[in-house]
Amino acid sequence: MKSRLLYHLIFLCLLFQACQENSSDELPVVDESQLPDDKSDLETYAKRHVQAQLQISVNEKYTMKIYKENLDGDDKEDAIITVNRLNYAIDEAANSANPAKRAEIGYMGNFNFFFYYDGAKDMISPPIVIASSPLLPLKISFENISSENYKDIVIDFRIRNSSFRDFFSVINHTPRRVFEFRNFDGMGTTKSECYSFQYTTGSYSAFKDIQVFKANLGAIPANADLNTFEPSINPTSELLYTFFYVPQEGKYMTKKK
Repeated sequence: MKSRLLYHLIFLCLLFQACQENSSDELPVVDESQLPDDKSDLETYAKRHVQAQLQISVNEKYTMKIYKENLDGDDKEDAIITVNRLNYAIDEAANSANPAKRAEIGYMGNFNFFFYYDGAKDMISPPIVIASSPLLPLKISFENISSENYKDIVIDFRIRNSSFRDFFSVINHTPRRVFEFRNFDGMGTTKSECYSFQYTTGSYSAFKDIQVFKANLGAIPANADLNTFEPSINPTSELLYTFFYVPQEGKYMTKKK
C-alpha cells in the first residue's frame, strides 16, 4: 500500500510540473513598487523580488541561495536563485486535517522554487516551482549541454526516498525544461533503481546527447531517514539509454529499443 502511495505521489508531482511548465503565463507578476531602486546589489534585489512574488510575510523564515554562472552566452553573468520554504510547509501541515500524514510524506508540495536572473536585462523571472519535499532544498549544478560557451542548469530534488533530475536550458531569456530523469528511486526497498549521466556529441543538434547508465546505491545506515538521507551513487559502464535533443520538439527524446 505504501509503495502504491509513493508512486501515486510521484506521478502527481511530475504531472504538476508538466502543467506548471505550460502555464507560466499565469504566474504572479511582481509589484514593482516593492523593489529597490538600486539593483546593483543582487542579493538585496533578489530578496525583495522573492518576497513580493511568493507573498512571503516578514516573519517567515526561509532559505534563499544564489548561484552565479553564464547561462546564455552573452558577456553578462546570470544567476539561479533558489528558495526553500520548509518552515512554511511545516506550519501549513500543522494546520491541515492530517498533520502526521503530511509529515510522513515529507511535506510534499510547492515549497521549493527557483528564479532566473538575466544579467544582460538585469531582471529576475517569476518563480518556477519544483514540486518536491522541502526537507531538502533544490541542489543546483551546471553543465555544458547546449553549448561549450555557456552553461545549462541541472536541478536535483527529492520526493521521499527517490531523487529526480531536471535539465533546463535558457532559450530566449527563459529557462526551459528540456529533460528529466531519476537519480535514484525506491531507496531502501528491494526494488531500488539508480542511474548516472554522461554527455556526448549531439546526434541531431548542438545539444549534447545525454547517456543514462545503470548505477548502484551506496550503503544505507539502518537508522537512516529515507526522506532526507543522501546516498552515494556508484556508476557502472552499463549504458541503458541515449537521449538526443530534437529542436522541433524543444526537448530530449530516445529511440525505441
